[in-house]
Amino acid sequence: EQAGYRPCLLCRPELAPGNSIIDAAANLAYRTARMLEVNCQSGQSLDEIAGRLGCTGRHLRRVFKAEYNVSPVQYLQTCRLLLAKNLLTDTNLSVLEVAMAAGFGSLRRFNDIFKKYYKLSPTALRKQTPEVKKHNNNITLSLGYRPPYHWEEMLNFLAYRAIPGIEVVKNGEYMRTVHLENSEGKHIYGWVRVADNPNKNTLNVTVSETLLTVLPKVLSRIRHMFDLYCDPYAVYETLRSMNDIRPGLCVLGTRVPGCFNAFEMAVRAILGQQITVKAAGTLAARIVQTYGTPIQTGIEGLTHIFPLPEDVLALDGIIENCFGELGVIASRSNTIYELAQSYVHGEIDLNLCANPEEEMKKLMAIRGIGSWTAQYIAMRSMEWPDAFLETDAGVKKALHPFTSKELLKIAEAWRPWRSYATVNLWNTL
Repeated sequence: EQAGYRPCLLCRPELAPGNSIIDAAANLAYRTARMLEVNCQSGQSLDEIAGRLGCTGRHLRRVFKAEYNVSPVQYLQTCRLLLAKNLLTDTNLSVLEVAMAAGFGSLRRFNDIFKKYYKLSPTALRKQTPEVKKHNNNITLSLGYRPPYHWEEMLNFLAYRAIPGIEVVKNGEYMRTVHLENSEGKHIYGWVRVADNPNKNTLNVTVSETLLTVLPKVLSRIRHMFDLYCDPYAVYETLRSMNDIRPGLCVLGTRVPGCFNAFEMAVRAILGQQITVKAAGTLAARIVQTYGTPIQTGIEGLTHIFPLPEDVLALDGIIENCFGELGVIASRSNTIYELAQSYVHGEIDLNLCANPEEEMKKLMAIRGIGSWTAQYIAMRSMEWPDAFLETDAGVKKALHPFTSKELLKIAEAWRPWRSYATVNLWNTL
C-alpha cells in the first residue's frame, strides 16, 4: 500500500490468514494488531487498547511501528478496507451497509479511502464480481487458513464438548448462538454457522443479519475458535520429534480448538473437573436451560444464550443452592461464582490478554481452580500456545508409561507449541 499497490482482485489477499502469535517478534505488537482487527468497528482509541495491554499509548505506537513498519492508525485502516473488500465480493450488502459494517462511519469517507488505496470505487469492484445469491438475509463470508487443516478432528473435539441449546454440530457444520455488545453497548443476539471449503482452503462463515453491527467481533472470534492464524509447518517443525517416541503422535496441520465465549468455556472447564466430559455437558445444559436467555434462531437445537457472569452474580439466593438443585456440587458452584466476580470487576482477563501466564496465576488464586484448569482455559481462550497438561488423564494415557514429572521433562523440547502437542496427544486416543 505504501508503494501504491492495491490488493490483487484475483488471489484476494483479504482471505489470507494473519500472523500466528509466535511469528511476531514483539508479542505486544501482535496483540495490538489483533485488538485493532476486533475493534475496527467500535472506534476504541489506541490509548484504551494500550491500557488493556498494560503500557502507554506512546510505547505501543513505537513498538507497533518497529514491528509492522506502519502506524496503528494505518493498520486499522487496512483492516477496515480488507473487511469491506470481503463484504463487497462475498455478499449482496449495499455499499452503505458495507461502509458501516467495516467501521468507516460514512459512505463518503468510505468511497474516498477506497478509491485512494484501491484505485477504483466500491461500486466498480462490485460490478467486477459475479453476483452473489442471497439466502434468507444471512451473510456468508470466507475466512482463509494455511493448509493442511484437519476439519473432522476439530469438529469431533467441539461436538464432544458442545453445550445443548448453545451449540450444534451436524452435517459437517458447527453452529452456535451468539450474544455480543455493539459499540453503543446494545445487546445483539444471533447465530453463526461454520463449514469447511477444502478446495479453497477457507471456512465458509454464515452469520444472521442481526450480527452485522458486530461483524468484526464475530469474525475475530471465529478465527480464534478455529485457530485460523496457525502456521502448521512452523508448529510441526518443532513437534515432529514427538514421532520419535511413537510414530503418528504428531500430525501436520493439527489445530488448537479455541472458544467463542471465554466465560462460557471457563465455566464448562470448571464443571468438568474430576468428572467425565459427558457428565460436564449434562450439568452445563441444565444451567443453560434454567438460567440462560432464550432466543429464536430458526435452527433446531439453538435455543439459548449462555448466562452472563452478571447473571450468575444476580442469582436470587445462595449460588450453591441455585446450582446445587441442578447437580453441581457446592465447591464447584462457589468457584464459578468467584470467577464471575473476578470477570465482572475486571480483575481477570480471559480473552486476548497481555500476559496469559499472569492471568493463569490469578485463575489459580480462585479456590477450586488448579493448574490443569488454568492452563486449559489459557490454551482455549487466551490463545496461549504453550500450555501442557501433564496430569491430564488423556495425555498420560497417550504417553504411557511415563510419569507426570517425566512428561514435563520430555515436553520441554516442544516449547513454545506445547498446546499443540497436547491436542495431538488427545487426537491419538
